[in-house]
Amino acid sequence: MCGIAGFAAAPGRVAPDERVGEAMNAAIVHRGPDDGGVHREDAVLLGMRRLAIIDLGGGHQPMVSADGQRVLVFNGEVYNFRRLRAELRALGHAFRTDSDSEVILVAYEAWGEAAVARLEGMFAFALWDRARGQLLLARDRVGKKPLFLWDGPDGLGFASELKSLLALPGFRREVDTGVLPAYFAFGYVPSPRSIFRDVHKLPAGHYAVWRDGRLREECYWQLDFTPTFAGSEAEAEEQLHARLQAAVDDRLVADVPFGAFLSGGLDSSVVVALMAQRMSQPVKTFSIGFKEARYSELGGARRVADLLGTEHHELVVEPEATELIEKLVWHLDEPFADSSALPTFLVAELARPHVKMVLSGDGGDEAFAGYERYLKFLALERLGPLRGAAARGLRAAGSMVPGPFGQRLRRVGQRLGETFPDSYLSGVALSRPEQMRALLGPAGAEGYAALHPLFRADDARPMIDRIVDADIRSYLLDDILVKLDRMTMAASIEGRAPLLDHRVLEFAVRLPVHLRIRHGRGKHLLREVARRWLPPDVLDKPKQGFAIPLPEWFRTSLGAMAGDVFASRAFRERGWVQPGVVDGLLAEHRAGRADHAEPLWQVLVLELWARRFLGGA
Repeated sequence: MCGIAGFAAAPGRVAPDERVGEAMNAAIVHRGPDDGGVHREDAVLLGMRRLAIIDLGGGHQPMVSADGQRVLVFNGEVYNFRRLRAELRALGHAFRTDSDSEVILVAYEAWGEAAVARLEGMFAFALWDRARGQLLLARDRVGKKPLFLWDGPDGLGFASELKSLLALPGFRREVDTGVLPAYFAFGYVPSPRSIFRDVHKLPAGHYAVWRDGRLREECYWQLDFTPTFAGSEAEAEEQLHARLQAAVDDRLVADVPFGAFLSGGLDSSVVVALMAQRMSQPVKTFSIGFKEARYSELGGARRVADLLGTEHHELVVEPEATELIEKLVWHLDEPFADSSALPTFLVAELARPHVKMVLSGDGGDEAFAGYERYLKFLALERLGPLRGAAARGLRAAGSMVPGPFGQRLRRVGQRLGETFPDSYLSGVALSRPEQMRALLGPAGAEGYAALHPLFRADDARPMIDRIVDADIRSYLLDDILVKLDRMTMAASIEGRAPLLDHRVLEFAVRLPVHLRIRHGRGKHLLREVARRWLPPDVLDKPKQGFAIPLPEWFRTSLGAMAGDVFASRAFRERGWVQPGVVDGLLAEHRAGRADHAEPLWQVLVLELWARRFLGGA
């Protein structure tokens, strides 16, 4: 696991000097505290910071090919590197190290751009081909590893984290305010756009070639939901078990101590159970909870840890953890309002003294249709022609009921009155349309529109496939995976997600609906496979999620902090949101008359981001 950064010069221009590369590296030293390096020639500048996980002594980067014609900087892990190395040796290629980095270099020499599709793992890399005068950039299938691209006046900048690009000469910190409605709708900036005008994210499952001053992007993988699995449930169980085991086995390859995040939920418990079967020592597990019992899963995590005999570590978060917010804003790069980033960082910090790599259960809800919002949406869809009457009734009832319960009634009524895909997106969104319009003015009405291209009017697939597909390309990509990558990297450890192995994911989304959803609950087949190792009280407990006590915190220490930020001259003059509306939301929330924790958090994070990234620091 590492961080990469660099620049490819346009024709007639030259790359910045090595000091710029060192500055780009310095911004992401947390991603790779073990080693670093810079390679520069007139056409290109390549930098990287390394967190050594495999071949600790032989994986130094930038890595130059044996003939000196190719140079690589690489972030991530290629899990099938040993199989590829054997295949390449059979073709006559030689290797100087045991690293997966060198496998990428040699694979490119053998297969060119087609080598990208042969790589299995999580990665983002840049490979300079001196003979062809081109830079190849690539990102893994699902988008576990990030890659930002800057279209600068003198060439192309790239980096694992946006903050590295700030060191490039000529970079302008010009905010694309057109992404703010989507940020307030969903809590993140949807790909491929970024918070800065001239920067975009290389899409997941894509590679790009920069040559002669032009950038060409190519898709090499996309998730296919067909054909539907046609075997029996017993056959499906066996095939899923085999894929899960292979995915975990691949991710246990490391030359450093490792462990797992354990929430006590189904997904992380399955991963730890599979690890325990393969390891001769107890799995090191790490959990986090809160003093507020309804937000804490520590009891469930302890139960699983005891069952599987793990070496368990846990932490109870105090309200003072809000002091970490400004640090997390820096590490997250863009305005990012998923508040579970905070406990994710704290559990990574908890793990750091014990391990250098962890496995997590991320991806199970998307792959196996586990989110409750899927079930709620499908239930609303079944109302059919009754939707209109139900919408009017719930809105009327909600207007007569005070407090949060009335809010919920009105929100369900609003959803029933919306057309697809907004009828689904409103259940994913953090803010309601009227709230976004109040905060942003007329532009707020466009909040959901950023994700409309993910839904085709002529899509004949089952509705569950349509919404899962959209979630994988939006919420998973730009929220869950951003959180896992940035928060583990902020703590200088590596996070691996076996449930997002492409073999597992491709199999899961092709399961017929009844093998994913049964008896009003998702993840049916995954749950049945897990019965081999886990008891019913673990498998059948309600899903809790990784929420933090935002409503309570905004009525105490976080509310005081927000009040100071919202009263500042900089906030009131920035002009992105309406200060009077924000003041009203905070006052109403602190008085207990309504729950506005989510939009308040969004506004607070946005302003803290602006202070940190636009202030010139």
